[in-house]
Amino acid sequence: MGKKVVFKTCNQDQSSSLPPSYDDLVPVNHPVRIVNAIVDHVDISALEKSCKGGGTSSHHPRMLPKVIVYAHLHNL
Repeated sequence: MGKKVVFKTCNQDQSSSLPPSYDDLVPVNHPVRIVNAIVDHVDISALEKSCKGGGTSSHHPRMLPKVIVYAHLHNL
């Protein structure tokens, strides 16, 4: 049996000391919210199953596609 995969916490609704919420940084109509919502609905279960466990926690596999899609949309 493989080791358990542990992802870093990815809670975009979490509060922090400055600013009080990430929602305070991103306007309601900002395109990044659309990218976030779309990528959150993509089935990546096969990708998650291919992740090896053990070691320190890693970023969730959804994070990189969100960054790549948003950067591509803005020619970054």
